[in-house]
Amino acid sequence: MLSQQSAPVVRATLPAVGAAIEDITDLFYRRLFEAHPELLRDLFNRGNQANGQQRQALAGSIAAFAGMLLREGEPGAPRPDAMLGRIAHKHASLGISSAQYKVVHHHLFGAIAETLGDAVTPEVAAAWDEVYWLMANTLIDAEARLYGQAGAAEGGVRHRMEITERRRETPDAVSLVLRRTDGRPTGPFRPGQYVSVQVELPDGARQIRQYSLSAAPGRGHWRITVKRVRGAAQPDGEVSSWLYEHGHPGAVLTVSAPFGDLVLPDGDGPLLLVSAGIGVTPVLSMLDHLAVTGSARPVTVIHADRSPADHAHREEQRNLVQALPDARLHLWYERVDDGTPDASTGLVDLAAVDLPAGVRVCLCGPLPFMRAVRGDLLRRGVPMDAIHYEVFGPDMWLGQS
Repeated sequence: MLSQQSAPVVRATLPAVGAAIEDITDLFYRRLFEAHPELLRDLFNRGNQANGQQRQALAGSIAAFAGMLLREGEPGAPRPDAMLGRIAHKHASLGISSAQYKVVHHHLFGAIAETLGDAVTPEVAAAWDEVYWLMANTLIDAEARLYGQAGAAEGGVRHRMEITERRRETPDAVSLVLRRTDGRPTGPFRPGQYVSVQVELPDGARQIRQYSLSAAPGRGHWRITVKRVRGAAQPDGEVSSWLYEHGHPGAVLTVSAPFGDLVLPDGDGPLLLVSAGIGVTPVLSMLDHLAVTGSARPVTVIHADRSPADHAHREEQRNLVQALPDARLHLWYERVDDGTPDASTGLVDLAAVDLPAGVRVCLCGPLPFMRAVRGDLLRRGVPMDAIHYEVFGPDMWLGQS
């Protein structure tokens, strides 16, 4: 909660800070990487830095958090818990340490002072310093709990894993089965969680990306599914391309413990699992777990893709749904063929889907898809806190809000 002296200052200056926040974050990253080039080489996603998404996501999270603080205590006001929870899980998977928040603070406030100039009075600086440390300390505490749950020291969540199997799922996607190189069993995880995978690229950079675990826990191995990202309006995916080309049995990767808060909801109430494209991967883990445990929960599964040929794990997903006693599968493809007579053409239309009372929703896919589906669900009366989503890469939802 903001102090009484800082709240009016933040309220008065939020429009000015918000208007300049992308300039501030752009300068912040330039200052940060000039002082610490190793962070861009081995921690931050170089593709998201090149296309500006990381800057927009940071700007969105700062502005969103400040706005939530100002509305604290209002009836129906959004809470920062969900936003900070997603960030904390992502940071833990990357091995972020508490000391790095001091580095960020130094360069971020240097960028604020340089961008806003004389408008940053000591009073304004103190108020926004309070905002920063409220956010940072909340994340530090959450990340410490996540490290403790993973049985790891701060930042020490990575280990070496060998690819033991590879399977081509679509022309641009492969699944990779992973086992620990030290012979120890793979750790437990909750269906829907992801791991960070670090690879060394030809220029020596050690880039990291997150991939959902696409099979149920308890199988003695982990499986990830990687879709090669081809550049169009954005750079080619460095890690996805490397894994697609070089991820063969015998290759050794550096992999984090599992993290992520988009997980299979507890209980026996109805579920709606919605995915598009490679967003099917956390849904597969959830379905596999439900099938393995003999769950009788009512489950509605929706998947959207460009075509049946682009739908990774298509037959596996269909078989998992058929293995559940009370599950239904709805498919939408932009292009259909004679082999998918049960699929609809075009975009997902929730009007054709029954939504039982008390349904819990898990969403994963491209941001425009998730925004559209979430909007339809809210209009149909599904409570906001019953809709959970996962974003891989910067959370542009915040930046666009």
